[in-house]
Amino acid sequence: MDPTLKNRTITALKAQLPELSPRLQQVAKYIIDHPSDFGLDPIRDTARKCGVSTYTLVRMAEKMGFSGYDELRDPFRNALVSTTEYMARPDWVDDMRDEGELGIVLAEASMNAMAIVQRTLERQSPAQMKRVAAMLLGAGTVYLTAVRASYAVASYLNYVGRMALPTLQLVPQQMNTAIDELHNAREGDVLIAITFAPYSRETVEACRYAHAKGVRLILISDSDVVMPDLKPEETLVVATVSTHHFGCYAGAMAICENLLALLVSLGGDAARDRITSYENLRAQTNAYWVAPKKH
Repeated sequence: MDPTLKNRTITALKAQLPELSPRLQQVAKYIIDHPSDFGLDPIRDTARKCGVSTYTLVRMAEKMGFSGYDELRDPFRNALVSTTEYMARPDWVDDMRDEGELGIVLAEASMNAMAIVQRTLERQSPAQMKRVAAMLLGAGTVYLTAVRASYAVASYLNYVGRMALPTLQLVPQQMNTAIDELHNAREGDVLIAITFAPYSRETVEACRYAHAKGVRLILISDSDVVMPDLKPEETLVVATVSTHHFGCYAGAMAICENLLALLVSLGGDAARDRITSYENLRAQTNAYWVAPKKH
């Protein structure tokens, strides 16, 4: 079996996505977003997760030029043999589980958060991260947008990142919309957009508006394909599955930490000098609480 066939299939699915019927788009997006599950699950489970019939899955295989469903799934199944094994469960998690019902809830959430970080980081290639960092450092202005829960991730990235990247600005500010503040964006600027399913209409519209103005787009999301017609220059894909109703953002924060590390490293002495100046300013203005000296 050709080890590159899985990646070639995913690339072909992305290319054909805009021309597919709505049902086949659901299937294609599921395969792109969940390649491991697609390789492991029987056809009925995959159909249930996609929200389509097994017949639709067979049609997807035929549409992609495969003789049947199993031939479409085989490259994904075979790729699982070489995937990274996840960390063994540490003893403290077992101790937590022994604490009763709430201990089990905390233990499962803890294991999920650690797995989310690992799944997320192992998907990021150094080459792509370098491209993203270079794009940010070379831009005239770097806009950063997110809403609702994703706004917390964007706010942290903006607060720390602007010390290494002074062109970074979080939008919207105050009562404006992101589109209001992207009105003066120019070709060559960059927009970082953070959004996870269910995708924010405001964020998607800001991405489309910015792209139409020639602004380059970096997407931090849980999918390579947020919308079939949205073609970002770079997408950093984050795992967000959780043990509770809402998404787990541990992976998103880990991506931001790696990006910040690159920006500081590539920013060189200038970035380090700016960070030092911020720290000096905070010390001069008593920004941090200091325990009183004992007499």
